[in-house]
Amino acid sequence: ITTLDPKDVLHKMASVGKAYVNTEIRLVDDSDQEAREGEAGEILVRGPNIMVGYYKDPQATQETLKGGWLHTGDIGRLDEDGFLYIVDRKKDMIITGGESVFPREIEEILYTHPKILEAAVIGLPDPNWGERIHAVVALKDGESMTEAEVIAYTREGIASFKKPKSVSFVDRLPRSQAGKVLKRILRDREGRPAA
Repeated sequence: ITTLDPKDVLHKMASVGKAYVNTEIRLVDDSDQEAREGEAGEILVRGPNIMVGYYKDPQATQETLKGGWLHTGDIGRLDEDGFLYIVDRKKDMIITGGESVFPREIEEILYTHPKILEAAVIGLPDPNWGERIHAVVALKDGESMTEAEVIAYTREGIASFKKPKSVSFVDRLPRSQAGKVLKRILRDREGRPAA
């Protein structure tokens, strides 16, 4: 749905580009209202290159294609020049204490720590906050860290309400055959009450 011209690569490095020819992009909030300029919202697209529906699945088609727009499930933002930036997946967004938190922002900070090999951030149920921010971390071979050290490291680059409230350590994160972290498995595994 987008293309990034080679001349723009160096000054728009984190962008996925501008809308492709004859393709339109909108960003909307949870009420399908236009996101305000500079704010993140769900990416909606329409154009001749967009699918017409799911094969033999009218219900999924109806849920995904609304009002002629494909609801991608991705959260993005547009800059003042119309370049699109992917922020996160809508289903991965964490709502804690009424605030929306994008896990990717926290994960990017965790990946800068020299001892951390892999990191994923998920929301777990919390009776007071709705969801609690939880980091799942795999350390590099021979390294060690405590939960407090991981949480303290995130304080440097983000607002206090975005820092993880808890951390668990694993050898490796579960991934799909395509290499994508399977957060569904992490939420199932980490969300179970301790035995």
